[in-house]
Amino acid sequence: MSMAATPGKPSFWRTVKAVAWSFVGLRARGDYEEDVKNLNPLHIIVVGLIAVVVFVAALVLLAKWMVAH
Repeated sequence: MSMAATPGKPSFWRTVKAVAWSFVGLRARGDYEEDVKNLNPLHIIVVGLIAVVVFVAALVLLAKWMVAH
């Protein structure tokens, strides 16, 4: 049983992977074009906003931890 999404059907995991690769800035053109065709823009926005909140919270916690030590 494969956990990969079927082509043409958006999935949560596929959206998370696309947003994560966007944060890093590395994405193959073919993968990007496939994402554009298959992912729901609303899902990308929601996952992106959640990722930004998690990233900022991690930076704040890291900064507080560094100041405390």
